[in-house]
Amino acid sequence: MIGLIRYGFATMLHSQRYLAPVLWFTGVLGVFSSGDSGPLAPVYALGAALLFVCSTWFTIVLLGVEDPAHRAITIVAAGRPRRLLLASIAVAMLSSLVLGGFALVFPLLVARHPVAGLDLVVGLEAQLTCASVGIAIGLLCSRLVIRRQGFALVTALGLVIVALLAPGMVPVNVLIHRMSEGSTSAALVAPVSGLLAIAVVILAACATATQFVAARRD
Repeated sequence: MIGLIRYGFATMLHSQRYLAPVLWFTGVLGVFSSGDSGPLAPVYALGAALLFVCSTWFTIVLLGVEDPAHRAITIVAAGRPRRLLLASIAVAMLSSLVLGGFALVFPLLVARHPVAGLDLVVGLEAQLTCASVGIAIGLLCSRLVIRRQGFALVTALGLVIVALLAPGMVPVNVLIHRMSEGSTSAALVAPVSGLLAIAVVILAACATATQFVAARRD
């Protein structure tokens, strides 16, 4: 599995397709968080929302780097298609964690915020929640499920908009809404932990569905 993860990182880095989502993420985060010196929860909510979009984008790009013929060769080398998919999810999650770590630290470097340990815990949980849902959407809109790039893009855009903006949509919209209300981190830990659990279930379900569709097509 470690070899497949290293292969996934190497393939992505060599293709340089990661640059667009990463540059978009860092640029927007830098513009909107540098002038805010209030509580950290709303700032971390912004970072989580940006990571949600970025992780969706990155996952679609990651699973589209290899063409079907090249992927078939990789599956043979991996032994099982499921192992390759799990490795791709791991690459997407680890990459999201790197960006999420940047989103946690950057606001502390460019502005003065009152910081407590629970702020960082809530921020990390928010990043993991949005990254998990973003990767789940990216899986469903990847080449493994939707072969036509135009349909995949429209579907991904629609799902991202619904997850972000539909009132009461669990977990992303609810998470961002609660963190933006100005509640203390102590009051946010429990509900954000529950939303993280829901996000993990969503990711597992979407990974299973993606593997099922991809296996039938292969």
